Amino acid sequence: MFSPKEMLRHLQSMRHYIAFSTIFLLAGIVVGATNPALDAFINSQLSGLKGVAENIDSSSHPTLFLMLFIFFNNAIKAILVMYVGSLFGLVPIAFLAINGMLLGYLVHKTAEQGNEAVFTIVFKGLLPHGIIEIAAIIIACAYGLRFGRMMLQGLGTLFTKRKGWGQELELFVMRTLPVMVLIVVMLIVAAVIESTVTVWLLS
Repeated sequence: MFSPKEMLRHLQSMRHYIAFSTIFLLAGIVVGATNPALDAFINSQLSGLKGVAENIDSSSHPTLFLMLFIFFNNAIKAILVMYVGSLFGLVPIAFLAINGMLLGYLVHKTAEQGNEAVFTIVFKGLLPHGIIEIAAIIIACAYGLRFGRMMLQGLGTLFTKRKGWGQELELFVMRTLPVMVLIVVMLIVAAVIESTVTVWLLS
């Protein structure tokens, strides 16, 4: 179950959910980049991060604390969204939409400052760690969506009396364990890159 070959095979079986997760994220990016009415909401989200960043910057070991904050913040949210997705997939959809809107808003505001600013933010500030981090989030949300669908199917079995749903759910939950390990490893790598390479590139 934990072998790379078996994990890859299961990820391939999840390709439709991964595609849906990507679509929800892209939709959020478009909304964040094109809807000025979201300014107040997104600024409130960013202001909280600004306070955390200031506290980390004033600490004795800012690089280490930044890496730990990024990792635990992302890992806890990713793992939660996998399993809280059991609430019929609503949490993963909201999580993807909000993160997409934040990305879209950031790129849109940066674009207003010119092409050089876009290059700096996107290619130096986002891509080095973002490719890995966003991939991990998409995978986590894909499993959350699948979990939500399975719970809907479970409700359906109350009326159809279909057998075997419990075994399917148990097998799926077991399959999420190696994927959770994969996501954690990906987020560790992303946190290391973001707290070192990204900071260096932006400096």
